[in-house]
Amino acid sequence: MARNYRYISADSHYESPPEHWTHRVAKQYRDRAPRRIKLANGKDALALEGKPLIYGGTSLFGGRAPEIFDPTILDYDNTPGCGSAKQRLREQDQDGIDAEVLFALDVRNSAIRDKAARIAVVQGFNDFFAEEYCAVERDRLLGMAVLPNSGVGEDIAEMERCKRMDLKGAWLSTFPSGKSFPTAEDDRFWAAALDLAMPLVIHTGFPTKVGSRETPLFNYPKEPQGEQRPPTDFVQRFARQAPHHSGSVEVSQIIIAGVFDRFPKLQIYWAENNVGWLPYFGEQIDKEYETNHFWAERQMGLPRLKRKPSEYLKENAHWGFFEDRIGMKLRHEIGVDRIMWSTDFPHIVTRWPNSLKVLDAQMTGVPDDEKRKMAAENAIKFFHLDHSED
Repeated sequence: MARNYRYISADSHYESPPEHWTHRVAKQYRDRAPRRIKLANGKDALALEGKPLIYGGTSLFGGRAPEIFDPTILDYDNTPGCGSAKQRLREQDQDGIDAEVLFALDVRNSAIRDKAARIAVVQGFNDFFAEEYCAVERDRLLGMAVLPNSGVGEDIAEMERCKRMDLKGAWLSTFPSGKSFPTAEDDRFWAAALDLAMPLVIHTGFPTKVGSRETPLFNYPKEPQGEQRPPTDFVQRFARQAPHHSGSVEVSQIIIAGVFDRFPKLQIYWAENNVGWLPYFGEQIDKEYETNHFWAERQMGLPRLKRKPSEYLKENAHWGFFEDRIGMKLRHEIGVDRIMWSTDFPHIVTRWPNSLKVLDAQMTGVPDDEKRKMAAENAIKFFHLDHSED
C-alpha cells in the first residue's frame, strides 16, 4: 500500500560513523575510506583522506539544548541521528516525520585524488545506502546518491547504477565535468538525468569561493586580456546579489550558461538555503542582466538568454527551507509549488524532536493546502514518491 505522507523533511543528514558502511568498499581501497578515531578523552574524530582531522563541528547536534551543546567534540555513540536505520525510523516517529531526504556529507567531502580509489569509496557507500540502510524502509529513508565528481562519464555511470538501486536522487557537489563552472560537456549529464527521470539536488552549494575578479566562475566563449579585459565579472555580478551559502552562485552559473534554455524540462532542487532572499535576488539579477548583457555579448561572446533570469528561478529551480518566517510571507513571490520544508536533522539548525512545532509557528496564516504542499506534496512530486490521498 502506498504511504500517506504528511511531513517529509526534504533535507536531513546521514551521520552514522563510517564503520557502518566501509565494509562495502572494495578491499584494495578500504583504507582510503573515511574512518572514526577514538581520542584520549573518549570522544571521536573523523579522518578523511586529504583533509585535517575533524574532531568537532555542528553536524552532530542531534537535538541537544543549545545551552549545553559543545561544537568541539564528536560523539557518534551518544548523539541522536547517528545510529542504525531502525534507530532513524524511531527518531522520525519521535519527531512526527514520515520520511527524510538524506545527504551523506562526509562521503562527498573526502578529497581522495586517485580516481579509482575515489570511485570505489563512493560506490561502496552507495551500495550500502541503497541495499542496507535505505532498504530497511525505502519509502521513509530517501537516500541521495553520492557522485564521484570524476568526470561526466563517471558521474553518469554512477547515477544510472544508483537509479537501478532505487536511490531517490543524484546529489551534485560540483558541475558534472568536475569543474567549478559549467562546460559544454555537462550537457551529456543533464540529458542523461532527464532520460532517467532522476531528480537532481544541490545541497546548499558547491565549494566555490566568490569575492575576487580572479575566481573562475565561468568559461566565457571569449576571454579578452590586458586592456580589453572588462574589470568586472558578469556571473559574479549575479552571484553577489545573495549570500554564497544560498546557492546563488550555482544557479547564476547555470542560468547564464543557458542550461535551462537547452534543457527546459530540467529541474534542480537546492536544499537547506531558506527562501526569503529569492524575490529580491530575482529582481536584482533581472536588473543586472538588463544593464550588463550587451557588453557581455560583445566582449565575452556570451549568448543572449531566451528569457529573463528570474523566470528560470521560478520554473526550473526548487528551494528548501527550515526556519524562514519572511520566506513564508513571500511564498507567492517564490512559488508555493517550488518550496520544500526540512528539519536538517541532526545538524545544528534542527529542532528535533519538536520540528512540527517550529513548522507550525512559521505557518501562521498559511492555508492548509499550501502548508501541505510545502510540508510534503512538493517533495512527493519532485522525488517521484508514491502516495495515497486521505
